[in-house]
Order: sequence, then C-alpha cells, then structure tokens
Amino acid sequence: MKTSKEIIEIANKVIDLEAHVITHLSALVDEQFSAAVKSIYQSSGRLIVTGIGKSAIIANKIVATLNSTGQPSVFMHAADAIHGDLGMVQADDIVLCISKSGSTPEIKVLVPLIINLGTKLIGMVSNKESFLAEHSDYVLHAYAEKEACPNNLAPTTSTTAQLVLGDALAVALLEMRKFTRTDFAKYHPGGSLGKKLYLRVEDILHSEKPQVMMSSSLQDVIIDISSNRLGATVVVEAGEIAGLITDGDLRRMLQKGVNLNEISASDIMSKNPKCIRKDALAAEALGIMEANNITQLIVADDGVYIGIIHLHDILKEGIL
Repeated sequence: MKTSKEIIEIANKVIDLEAHVITHLSALVDEQFSAAVKSIYQSSGRLIVTGIGKSAIIANKIVATLNSTGQPSVFMHAADAIHGDLGMVQADDIVLCISKSGSTPEIKVLVPLIINLGTKLIGMVSNKESFLAEHSDYVLHAYAEKEACPNNLAPTTSTTAQLVLGDALAVALLEMRKFTRTDFAKYHPGGSLGKKLYLRVEDILHSEKPQVMMSSSLQDVIIDISSNRLGATVVVEAGEIAGLITDGDLRRMLQKGVNLNEISASDIMSKNPKCIRKDALAAEALGIMEANNITQLIVADDGVYIGIIHLHDILKEGIL
C-alpha cells in the first residue's frame, strides 16, 4: 500500500503534468482556431460535436457549455452516427469531431460520411498527422505529449487539453456574440446562478408592511415586530420613512436599563436606514446587507415605503 506521502506525490505529479499541457496549448492556438471560430459564428446552423470513448464525454461537456452561452449545439456519438444518428446533421450545420489519435476505426468510417454530406468539418486532435486532421477543414491542435497514467494509456492529459480547448472555443464565440449577463440569464433561469441574474426584490417581497409612528409606545413597537416574521418595523411619519427598528435595537435598548414607560419609537429607531428599490436584483440586496452587516432592508421607490425584505428571504432562494 502507498504511504500518504507517496499518494500526495502522485497527485502533484498528475497536476503538474496536466498544468504543463494546458500552458503549452496557448502556443498551438493559431489561425486554424480563429478560422474555425469565425466559421461557426457565421453559420446559420448548429455545431454538431462528436467523439468516441472519453472524447465523447468531453464532447458532451463542450456541447453543454456552448448551448448555455448561446451557440446551438448537439452531441452525436461517433459510433451511433454510422448507425443512423448521422441523420441529425443538417445542411447548414458544422461538425466538430474530437479524437486524440484521430485515426480510430470509427473516425475513419465517420469522416468520409461527413464530407459526403458537404458539411464543414473541424477536427480537434492531438496528432496533426492523423486521418482526422488530414481531412478536416480546420484543425484544433489539442496536443498532449503523454498521459498522466503511468502506462500512458488512460485518457487524462489528452482529455484535459480537449476540455480546455473547448472552453476557449466557447468563450471566443461568446465574446464575438457580445453575450451579456441578461442573455446568460435567459438560458439559466433555474438554480442560484440564474436567480442572481434575474430574481428581483419584488419577487420575494412579503405582503406584510409593518410600520409604527414616531410617537408609538414601546409596547406598540414590540407588538408590531412580533406580529410579522421580519424582525423589524419601519417608523413612518407624515408619509415618509423616518427610521427602522429591529429586534436587535429592542434588545440593546432594554439592556440600558431606562424607564420603559417613557420610551417611544423615535428613541429606539435607527435613522437613515438602508433602502432598496423593488425592481433591484435580489443579489444586489444581498450585497448591501453583507456590506453593512444587516439582515433587513426597507423596500421603497422614490421614498414611498413598500415593505421589508429579510436576509432569510434571499437565502431561501439559494442566492449566496
């Protein structure tokens, strides 16, 4: 059995080797890469990404990244392609074929079929002298000198190179399309990522609108805060927001040992409380809370009190 030290050394060796491969890739990004990106950008069709074995898994990931950043893409398994799935390739589509060797039996069968369709072919390959490279319109050189596997067999560094080159392709297309945060939100409506980009304060605003007047007694303030789940109430005077009282303000006041019968809302409230518009992003509200170490924000438009948003409301939506 390997010792802990030996296991750590193995891990570091793999990481260093893969890091070296990634660093070397930048020198291999050339006019072929640029031409491939432009061809995809100008195409009215989809990008069909294919591969076999571990390259097929990388192809799936690249397709997911491309689709989420505005480039319509479809995965086609190289083995299934020659048994009917080739029918998914349409006239205006472009095919990206991923293979380390570029000369497997499946690739040698598939490539001529793609060419016969009149479809442009992009080859992502480690070996530029391979069958795939020789028959591709554009070659993306995902070179890996050797695998991290001690037997130089299990795809490791080669698939890392493919993955990184696929990300470079996706980001280049993203920037050419001037893909914005708003565009991103359209494709990511679910999960915390999407919610950060589209969920607004008004979407999670409570129906409760707790408020007291400056002259309200301590008892009235406590009752108002206790009657809602927001842990605070807004002090309103002459239709304007005068301050905010939180349950924390109440605890601090009680610790002072003052005459409770003489306390009114104006004595407890925090003046100039933080406010946010109802159409602001919930993520922006979270940022204000974190920056000011508070858990409530008054929601107001042009000084008109609308309600209160609590930190728990934001966290419940999964926005972190």
